[in-house]
Amino acid sequence: MYKKLSPMHCVHGTQGCGPCQAQALIVQNGECSMPSRRRLLATAAKATGAVGVAEAVLGALGSMGSVQSVAQTRPGPLIDTHHHFYPPEYLKAWMDYENKRNIPHFPQVETWTMESAFKNMDQAGVSKAILSLASTPGVWFDLAIPEINGMVKLVNDYGARMVKEHRGRLGLFAALTMLDVPSTLKEIDYVFDVLGADGVGLQTNYGDKWPGHPDFAPIFAELNRRKAVVYFHPLAAACCGRLAIGTYPAVIEVPHDTTRAVLNLLLSGSFAKFRDIKWIFSHAGGTIPMLAGRINFFQGTAKNIAQIAPNGIEEEFKRLYYDTANATHPASMAALLKLVPSSQVLYGSDYPYVPMDTQAQALSGLGLGAQVVEQIRHANAQQLLTK
Repeated sequence: MYKKLSPMHCVHGTQGCGPCQAQALIVQNGECSMPSRRRLLATAAKATGAVGVAEAVLGALGSMGSVQSVAQTRPGPLIDTHHHFYPPEYLKAWMDYENKRNIPHFPQVETWTMESAFKNMDQAGVSKAILSLASTPGVWFDLAIPEINGMVKLVNDYGARMVKEHRGRLGLFAALTMLDVPSTLKEIDYVFDVLGADGVGLQTNYGDKWPGHPDFAPIFAELNRRKAVVYFHPLAAACCGRLAIGTYPAVIEVPHDTTRAVLNLLLSGSFAKFRDIKWIFSHAGGTIPMLAGRINFFQGTAKNIAQIAPNGIEEEFKRLYYDTANATHPASMAALLKLVPSSQVLYGSDYPYVPMDTQAQALSGLGLGAQVVEQIRHANAQQLLTK
C-alpha cells in the first residue's frame, strides 16, 4: 500500500499545488522515499496544457533537485509521541502528594504550562505532540476509586480541549482508571466515542499488578475490539523504588519495569490474544532489546509457547512499537534496530523531563540514513495514528 504524506508548506501558495503534491514523500510498506523523476514529469505534464509543457517539465526536474538537496539539510515534520502534560488540578494533586511525603519536586513538572510546551515545540521543530500522563505517584495518588474516576475525567477533558483548541498540533493518549473494570470500560467508551482520543496511555504497573494480570483482561478485550493504540509509560515497581544502590529509580528501575510489562503481556498470552491492539512501549522498550536473546533462551521452549508466541518470541517483539524517549544513545538504538524493523520505532522526547529536541538531534547523528530518520520522526506515527 502507498500513502502520500503532504509537504508541510506549499511554496507556490496554491491549493492542491501539482508540483508540491508530486514532491510529497511516498510511504510503501513503512519505507519512506522521494518520488521518481518519471513521477514528477508526469505530474508536470498533467498540471499544464500543451502550452508551457517544456517549462513545467524543466521546473519539475529543477524542483526535484532542490527538494532532494533540502531533504538532506532540512528535516521533515516531527511528531512527538512521548509528550507529558499536567492539567492544573492534576498538577496540584501531584505537588500535594509529594509535599506530604517530603518528596522533592521535578522543577520541569512544577513549572509546566501548556503555553511553555507550545513555545518549546516551536523551538524544537515539533509539528505535533501526542499528550499523555507521566506515571502518577503512588497508585493514582492513593485515592479512592470514585476520586480516581473524577481525576481521570478531569485529565481527559482537559487534554481533549487542548486538542480541539489547537487542531493539528496535538493528539491525546487518554488516561484510564484501570483499578476498577466497570468504570474503566465506561471511560473507554467516553474517550473514544465522545472525546475522539488517538489511543490510551497506561502505566506499566498498578501497585502489584502488571498488565498481563487476569483482572485487566476485560479492559484489553474491549481495547482489542476497538483496535486501539495502547501506549505504556513505566514507573518504579513498589518493591524496588527505594533500593539503596546509589542512584534514583529513573536510571534503572523505570526502564526495567517496561521490560516487566512486556514480558508479563507476552507470557500471559495477552499479545497473542489481543492481536488487534497496537502496543507502544517507552524508552526503546526498556531493556527488551538487550535481554531479547536471554528471554528467548529461557522461555522459548515453554510448553505453551505455540499459544503465547505463535511465530516465536522475537517475532512478537518485532510487532510492538517502541519510542525513542531518552533512548537515542548509539548503543540503545543499535540494539533496538537490530531487534525490530525501523517501521516500529516512533519519535518520543520525554518532555518536560528531557528537552524536546534532544532525541531529534541525536537521531540525526546516528548515521541511520534519511529514510529511516524520516520514518522515526513522523512517517511511522502518521501511519499508526491515522483514524
